[in-house]
Amino acid sequence: MPNIDFKQLFHRLTSPYMIIDRQYRYVAVNPAYERAVMRSLEEVEGLSLFDVFPNEGESGQALRASFERVFATGETDTIAYIPYDIPRPASQGGGMEKRYWTAVHVPLTDDDGTIAYLLQNTVDVTDVVRLREAASLPYRSYSPETQLVERAREAESAHRSLLAESAEFRRMFEQAPGFIAVLVGADHIFTFANDSYTRLIGGRQVIGKAVSEALPEVAGQGFIEMLDHVYSTGETRGGEGTRILLQTPNGELQERYLDFSYDAVRNLDGEITGVFVQGMDRTEAVKTLKHQRLLLDELNHRVKNTLATVQSIAAQTLRAAPDLATARKDFEGRLVALSKAHNLLSQTAWDSTHMASLVGHELSHYDGTRIAASGPAVVLNPKATIAVAMVLHELSTNAAKYGALSGEEGRLDLSWRVDETDGELRVDWIESGGPVVTAPSRSGFGSRMMSLVMRGELNGAFETRYEPHGFACMLTIPYSSYGRIKHVD
Repeated sequence: MPNIDFKQLFHRLTSPYMIIDRQYRYVAVNPAYERAVMRSLEEVEGLSLFDVFPNEGESGQALRASFERVFATGETDTIAYIPYDIPRPASQGGGMEKRYWTAVHVPLTDDDGTIAYLLQNTVDVTDVVRLREAASLPYRSYSPETQLVERAREAESAHRSLLAESAEFRRMFEQAPGFIAVLVGADHIFTFANDSYTRLIGGRQVIGKAVSEALPEVAGQGFIEMLDHVYSTGETRGGEGTRILLQTPNGELQERYLDFSYDAVRNLDGEITGVFVQGMDRTEAVKTLKHQRLLLDELNHRVKNTLATVQSIAAQTLRAAPDLATARKDFEGRLVALSKAHNLLSQTAWDSTHMASLVGHELSHYDGTRIAASGPAVVLNPKATIAVAMVLHELSTNAAKYGALSGEEGRLDLSWRVDETDGELRVDWIESGGPVVTAPSRSGFGSRMMSLVMRGELNGAFETRYEPHGFACMLTIPYSSYGRIKHVD
């Protein structure tokens, strides 16, 4: 290659050229440029172009945008037509001179290959534009030069319109409710990710990074393999309610569920250049559906248990009752007790009930002035709620028929406490002031049912005492069988 003096070549070029750095400061200009802008290198070197030739209007914004595109993309950018006034030197009368230009901006790299400078080749087309402005002849009479500038103006206008439309579409994609991303190349490098996608991945900046680098936690979850398949075959891949683990800003992995689609992006020749990602975050909907399924399964289980309980109550009531009328009354009372317990549980979506609320419901139809009930804030789980409700119903029914609540003087003292050592719940039922009671010669259905419920259902104990002053009993329920103690500050 011949030894060419490129500095001399730059200065001998007849078209105006200048070089600026990334801060838009002049580094070099050739004589043709000095003549075009009426400024020497000594006057502009080291100064920002926008300080030497300020323009806050549309033309200044367009020029700055072109510079930014070149430094950002490393690609040449052309402004086909731009009006840009320049100040005349004082020696030429000062003031501003209206000028029109065509400019090409080329990136220049330093020794490390980094884009450090921009070369501008600008052509002053003011004269031909003025011909256009001054002429009153039909367009077909314009000179070829004038027609060329007119076409350049039209092209520039169309270019700006397309840029505006492109920006508008970009804003639409950025603000779309679903997540959208565009990946390029076999490594799936992010070139676009909208606001929804950024929120989904915890605000991480992914542009310019491969998926495996930007989202390392997805490796091994099957998504990169799907992207590879789409990129190599062009076949669409996706999923509905697909589980994915994504990293949160604090570094923890969070479970999400996505509806998504991976589609191939092709160029004008039909070649696959990337993958278009779109979808919706369905996490809350999927979790709600799963919760509903669990509730339905639990409901089916409870319905079966309730039906079995009702069946057992009916069989035992009919077997123990002396006549049909008594059996019917006893059966209805037990169903009402079961219904009340269900109503209480329904208020908390079958989560739990408070011991105080359960006692209040079961004893609500008796004279409250003759009943004292007290105890700490204990929470019962559904199983314990049903069991305790049935036992309280049998005890209160017996008290109203034969015990302290059958007359006008009797009292009922009901209290519960939690043993601090083992957490067992102990319920004391003490009747007084009623008829004299004696231990029965045999156990009736009510006694057998209470004992069976306490021991069989709750793994607890049911202890009865026939005191001279009235009937008494104590229920013992292990902590694991009733739920928890509600601590009140």
